[in-house]
Amino acid sequence: MALEITDANFEETVLKSDKPVVVDFWAAWCGPCRMVGPIIDELSTEYEGKAVVGKVDVDANQEFAAKYGVRNIPTVLVFQNGEVVGRQVGVAPKTAYSEAIDALL
Repeated sequence: MALEITDANFEETVLKSDKPVVVDFWAAWCGPCRMVGPIIDELSTEYEGKAVVGKVDVDANQEFAAKYGVRNIPTVLVFQNGEVVGRQVGVAPKTAYSEAIDALL
């Protein structure tokens, strides 16, 4: 299962991580988000110990969604050393996400 990331733990979990971090910005009411969710969960298992994979519910946690200009969901951001190094808006195949992670490992 992907890590639940909130406004309260975002800085510690994402920005201060020494590993690549994949963050799925989503909402429960969003149809396309339900397609990306299982992919994010799979990546979280496959990259355990190598990368941090988590989800931010934008309805409950708006601070960092606003900070990173997330206007459409799902939006998946890839972070390295606290900086955004990748962005995927909308649904993409699993390979798009795994290739983004692999490039940073």
